[in-house]
Amino acid sequence: MYNFDEVINRKNTNSISYEGWKSSYEHLKVDGAFPFGDDYIRMWVADMDFATPPEIIEAIKERLDKKILGYTQIFDSKYYETLEKWFLEQYHWEINTKEIVISPGVVPALLRLVPLLIKPDENILISTPSYGPFNLAGTYHNRQVFNSKLRKNNHRFEMDFADLEQKIKDPSLNIKLFILCNPHNPTGSVWTKEELYTLGKICLDNNVWIISDEIHCDLLRTGKQHIPLATIFKETDRIVTCTAPSKTFNLAGSLMSNIFIKNESVRKQYQETYHEVLSPLNIAATQAAYSKCLPWLEALKQYLDANFQLLETILLKELPHAKFSIPEATYLAWIDISYYIKNLPNKHKLTEFFIKNAGVVVEDENKFVNHSAGFIRLNIACSQAVLIEGLNKITNSLKTINQ
Repeated sequence: MYNFDEVINRKNTNSISYEGWKSSYEHLKVDGAFPFGDDYIRMWVADMDFATPPEIIEAIKERLDKKILGYTQIFDSKYYETLEKWFLEQYHWEINTKEIVISPGVVPALLRLVPLLIKPDENILISTPSYGPFNLAGTYHNRQVFNSKLRKNNHRFEMDFADLEQKIKDPSLNIKLFILCNPHNPTGSVWTKEELYTLGKICLDNNVWIISDEIHCDLLRTGKQHIPLATIFKETDRIVTCTAPSKTFNLAGSLMSNIFIKNESVRKQYQETYHEVLSPLNIAATQAAYSKCLPWLEALKQYLDANFQLLETILLKELPHAKFSIPEATYLAWIDISYYIKNLPNKHKLTEFFIKNAGVVVEDENKFVNHSAGFIRLNIACSQAVLIEGLNKITNSLKTINQ
């Protein structure tokens, strides 16, 4: 029903995936051109190379047929009823739609929320490696951002609760906000109910706000279950939950996220400070995603499961010393290739290495704040043919420097 094997040409679409990396690596050009010309496999930024679901495209077309794209906000209750049904059926979460504020994305929401939740002399804690904008959310507002290293336990990354509690209780650090990634990017861990309860108790018992970024919650491996943090701590109003259809349905350019702010004072400040005028096309896309695209999502997850199995098989055969476990969620592979880069003169610029030597764009440690040396993150949300080609180029380039 859905063709995830289709290879779509994103040239001349102003795509960040296709064009966005180039300006940062102009110094790698030779005689005005990159070593592999335009023939690059892009496995970096977190949007998919799959077509946006046809049900969403059709909903956008239907909205365009209404002929006027004027000033728009959400007045039709069907939008909120759609969200109520989605979160209840998928996550047993009875949301309160009055808590929702609309943001043009989760990253803008993080930047907006920090000064509303904590004072200028209060600081932030994150688990690392971390999605880079979590750090930016603090530094942009001159807050210190402290790191707690995730621990590797067999094949899974886990939070170090003793370290988290020690840092949160340290008065010299003055931590008043924890930014949680649930499920985690880049490691792909899906936090269990017990883990979320332990984290929540540590934070809430010490008067620490929690922003829970749950943007990857729909992209689970078969058999895994996402638990919204807010469903465990129903009585508190010190948890802000960030959700969006963007990762799930390949709508990153749609710029529409649903942010749940239970605290009335904070929500009022947010609404008074940020008065959104929305795109009518984005509203149509979001509503269609949550009301019509579950079959597409189920098919997508099966395809991603197969891609991860393929990735694991190739790595075991071609790079047996690479450390990789199939993540519990996301379409992002977190791979430790430290063994294979011992001979590199600069082990901290792996993105540059693969641009120059493989014709593949990946993300290296510099995008993930801390505790990520020797790792690369691969976006495997592409056709299996492209995945195989990209992995062949990566493995061949690493074998070359280890001959």
